[in-house]
Amino acid sequence: MLRLLGWIFGFGMFAVLAGVGVAAIYLTTVAAALPDYTVLKDYQPPVTTRVHAADGTLLAEFARERRLFQPIETVPPLLVHAFLSAEDKDFYSHGGIAIDGVFRALRDNVLARMDGDSSIQGGGSSVTQQVAKNFLLTSEQTWDRKLQEALLAVRIESTFSKDRILELYLNEIFLGLNSYGVAAAALNYFDKALYQLTLSEAAYIAALPKGPNNYHPFRRPQAAIERRNWVIDRMVENGYVTMEEGAIAKDEPLNVIPRAGGSQLYSAEYFTEEVRRELAKLYGEDQLYGGGLSVRTTLEPKLQEYARRALMNGLIAYDHGKGFREPVASIEIGQDWGVDVSKIVPLSDVPEWQLAVVLEIGGNEARIGLRPDNLADGSVADDRVEGTLSGPEIKWVSKPLQDILKVGDVVYVSPVSGKTGIYTLEQVPEIEGALVAMDPRTGRVLAMVGGFSYAMSEFNRATQALRQPGSSFKPIVYAAALDNGYTPASVVLDAPVEIRNGDGSIWRPENYAQEFYGPQTLRRGIERSRNVMTVRLARDIGMPLVAEYARLFGVYDSMQPVLAMALGAGETTDMRMTAAYATIANGGRKIVPTLIDRVQDRYGVTVYKHDQRLCQGCEATSWTGQGEPVIVDNREQVLDPMTAYQITSMMEGVVQRGTGTAAKVLNRPVAGKTGTTNDYKDAWFVGFTPELAVGVYVGYDQPRSMGSAVTGGTFAVPIFTEFMAKALEGKPPTPFNVPPGMTTAWINPNTGVAAFDGEGGIEESFKPGTGPNLMTSVIGVDVNAFDALQRQQMMQQQYDSGFVSQPQSQPAEGGGNQLVYDPNTGQWVSPGRGGLY
Repeated sequence: MLRLLGWIFGFGMFAVLAGVGVAAIYLTTVAAALPDYTVLKDYQPPVTTRVHAADGTLLAEFARERRLFQPIETVPPLLVHAFLSAEDKDFYSHGGIAIDGVFRALRDNVLARMDGDSSIQGGGSSVTQQVAKNFLLTSEQTWDRKLQEALLAVRIESTFSKDRILELYLNEIFLGLNSYGVAAAALNYFDKALYQLTLSEAAYIAALPKGPNNYHPFRRPQAAIERRNWVIDRMVENGYVTMEEGAIAKDEPLNVIPRAGGSQLYSAEYFTEEVRRELAKLYGEDQLYGGGLSVRTTLEPKLQEYARRALMNGLIAYDHGKGFREPVASIEIGQDWGVDVSKIVPLSDVPEWQLAVVLEIGGNEARIGLRPDNLADGSVADDRVEGTLSGPEIKWVSKPLQDILKVGDVVYVSPVSGKTGIYTLEQVPEIEGALVAMDPRTGRVLAMVGGFSYAMSEFNRATQALRQPGSSFKPIVYAAALDNGYTPASVVLDAPVEIRNGDGSIWRPENYAQEFYGPQTLRRGIERSRNVMTVRLARDIGMPLVAEYARLFGVYDSMQPVLAMALGAGETTDMRMTAAYATIANGGRKIVPTLIDRVQDRYGVTVYKHDQRLCQGCEATSWTGQGEPVIVDNREQVLDPMTAYQITSMMEGVVQRGTGTAAKVLNRPVAGKTGTTNDYKDAWFVGFTPELAVGVYVGYDQPRSMGSAVTGGTFAVPIFTEFMAKALEGKPPTPFNVPPGMTTAWINPNTGVAAFDGEGGIEESFKPGTGPNLMTSVIGVDVNAFDALQRQQMMQQQYDSGFVSQPQSQPAEGGGNQLVYDPNTGQWVSPGRGGLY
């Protein structure tokens, strides 16, 4: 018997030793496959990139995993207590493995086996084990993985502090609604920062790690409340809150308010998307969606709202002139019209309008039902609001409502100011456009609208639409001339001209009014937007030179040097045209537009800034009597500052006496130029004050005529003026800066010669060594095509009107073909050769 017992004992010891050996081999094998946990020292979780306006307003967040890293020192104790009560109440006392949790998990697995469930039951993991699983392992439910988790937890505890482990956990854990970490969850569930969370809200967030979908606030609200209340009970049990506080928190509803992604400013969607594209180009998709960049943009929210409203009003006003087209949709009026109309998604970025369904109509009035709101859980609100669509309030529709609408039609409406329950009809315009406003001193884009509605079309017409600028390109031609020997008083012939194209065809440019006006000063030519004289001027200075200036100004990268391009026949963008005008406003120093002021990485280090000007003396750590820092403008000088002022002054004349007179109502110095392309397909106005450069473009996306009455002066200028009036409201008028060394003289605006008393002259600015014409020199004449009859008619017309003056000795200016009228002989003569033409 004793031998048998000894044999059994020996066999048992052998079995134990063998089991220990097998376990040791198994543990060694498992341990050998453990990942390197020391990588947690340098772990950088994907963090949300946040984009802010110039005043700090949050514009957008970009992330694949919405996470805001929160140092443990800044996590409120209330939230820490909620998580520890829910997940690991002994976290600060155990060595990485919660023993009671292990036994609880073993019990659950034994009971599951007894019930025939062979799967591994969850639970029992400490916070440290969850860190090991979330950061270093997979979520695979196997014994190997559970053992690896435990081994890693012990090693992590021996290397990292408890606070560091908890910090990793609270920032990594997935909590639903694409929220990674507690800071993102607080924002996405309650639109709050962590320190603003109530006990009820903190407890709900702490309830989510077990399975966010199991406690979804809308799909499973009862389960969510029960789990939240369970967490509150554990907090009371652990002494973190009183029983009274817990009872009050348990009585509160969930109050979850899901936070929208994308652009947070409804008027800035085009701007925000352009910033996103720029960041992706600079740093790549991974950095954009996980690098935790902090981006400060140039956008001014107030100006952005003014820009959106001005463009919107202009497009709507034009569209109203075309009449009502058709309803948004038509539905059958059933038992509950609210449910049916709620299925039609309105334009999210046009909050001024509402969708409504026609319930009853008669004569010129209709009873309408307003689209009910969709609640946060996706359901339709119970209230049904009705109103009246009043025909007399719809000034742009001439027909009775019953002739254009029927019961079941769904349309956009907006409330009539001061009349409760009365609405007017709206419709989305077919016409589109863009507005860009930038600081002409820095190129900072302060506002940008790329169309009527981003929700309807994401195509950004400010940066992506390539359109012909038409006459708004002419200042580039005139600037090139002024920079190369011409003056604002130089005279160019406005008379018929024929250009032979490379294919043998003949191009005969015409003015807008299809008339010709004889010799004109450069100032008068740009004020009245003379096409023919612009072509003659461009031919005289040479199109290669014009193409080079177009490149320097950034209008085109490589412009074809053909004469039609002088009239804006090429294609460019509103952003490029605005930057070109800003360069003129900036005294000829190159303006490169930017939407981004500064980018900082996740640690607050500046990795990009737009302003590259040098600051001498800005690095001083203290004041020791030195002078103020000096800003050195190292940007490229693409235009003589004196030329820049001359073309600015000439474009002031466009507003005062020319095609842009609608902007005179601003009552301040404004320079600009209109543009209207062939067949009225595009209308432009680009203008500036010393503080602001603004470019407006309007036209159909698929180019077609807008009508013969639609020009840059009648369509684009009013949009510009409305925006400028709001943007500069309350700011005193500022004159344009005159470069030192320039002289002024009064000239006859018709002839370019010095004006005498009583002639109604214009004060013109001249560079040193230049001045008013001493005689009338007509530039750009095609001598061979200028027959004697034309010369005699033009001579008589201009002499009778006082255009010409006594001839005096003066060198030919500008080069090319020229004529000088001699009233003594009644002939047009060549000043260079003295011969008669």
